[in-house]
Amino acid sequence: MEGELLGVLALTWKMAVMIGVGGLLIYLGIAREVEPMLLVPIGMGIVLANIPLGGLTEGGGLLSLLRQIGIDNELFPLLIFISVGAMIDFGPLLERPYTVLLGAAAQFGIFGTFFVAYLLGDGGLRLLDFTFKDAASIGIIGSADGPTSIYVSTVLGTKYAPAIVVAAYSYMALVPIIQPPIMRLLTTKEERRVTMPARAARVSQRTRILFPIVTILVVGLIAPKATPLIGTLMFGNLLRESGVLERLSNAAQNELANIVTILLGLTVGGMMLAEEFLRLETIMIFVMGVVAFAVGTATGVVFGKVMYLLSGKKINPLIGAAGISAFPMSARVVQKVGLEANPHNHLLMHAAGANTAGQIASVVAGGAVLVLVPLFA
Repeated sequence: MEGELLGVLALTWKMAVMIGVGGLLIYLGIAREVEPMLLVPIGMGIVLANIPLGGLTEGGGLLSLLRQIGIDNELFPLLIFISVGAMIDFGPLLERPYTVLLGAAAQFGIFGTFFVAYLLGDGGLRLLDFTFKDAASIGIIGSADGPTSIYVSTVLGTKYAPAIVVAAYSYMALVPIIQPPIMRLLTTKEERRVTMPARAARVSQRTRILFPIVTILVVGLIAPKATPLIGTLMFGNLLRESGVLERLSNAAQNELANIVTILLGLTVGGMMLAEEFLRLETIMIFVMGVVAFAVGTATGVVFGKVMYLLSGKKINPLIGAAGISAFPMSARVVQKVGLEANPHNHLLMHAAGANTAGQIASVVAGGAVLVLVPLFA
């Protein structure tokens, strides 16, 4: 009877470890201000889920219901994408169309990580319990896009969805730590010092309004499985650019974003149960998450170097690092590293173009994964 009333008697070392992990995330979010809007709700979700006999993850418990409503039905990532779309200004991309190539190049981390995961699993060495669908879901971490990671891993039905989602969001918060060393390693000081014009030709409001509509049609017809993601993202952007829906745009950017972020964070944390999470495969997913981010950053910078040479040394290759979808953190990192090499260098708008291109490219890549995996699995 006491064991049913006193949670401490049912506490295992694995639960204690996970509660410690949750506390660490809360500490990083509050004390270190590392993406607090993400890490604090996730950390609290982990703590709540791993308190023995709490019942929050069972049956009609709060965390169980949130998972059924928001994750299993892919609702939360799609609502988040409406908010993200309303926040994004695609102007830098439209003003500098060449940056779309950098966004595409940086998605190599998705497919590179997929091959590594599949090789370690059923595709070759069989060292880990990774099926083809698991490997494809793990690879999507390289998109540096939390909502896409949730959506793809949920649709594919991988058992590692919680670890994949937490890895994707955790490493988005660590972009300022992961990216700069890679950027410096792959570029020379001369390349980092290249100054690019701060302003470009302005795009008309008509173009800004047509862009989300045309993007939905093009992406939806090429990669139909990406329609829910690109559709909600571009709908949010249409609210922003229409000029007549300011109240809805503000609601998407503020109230909707805040509410869904709270619920999503708690739900993701609530999926990190000790018995399911503390496994070798889970640890390897976090390791491969770092690899995915590093590879995506590296391929973006390398392609930036190619554009640097083809442009007659007029394009700063650093902006290629912003091709991953970690918006807007990656663009800010590029700006910071560029200023270190040249205090008169302002790369933010160019990097923002690559960053928003990466947002679209990650959605397309996610759609491609959803189309291709059933054909080969």
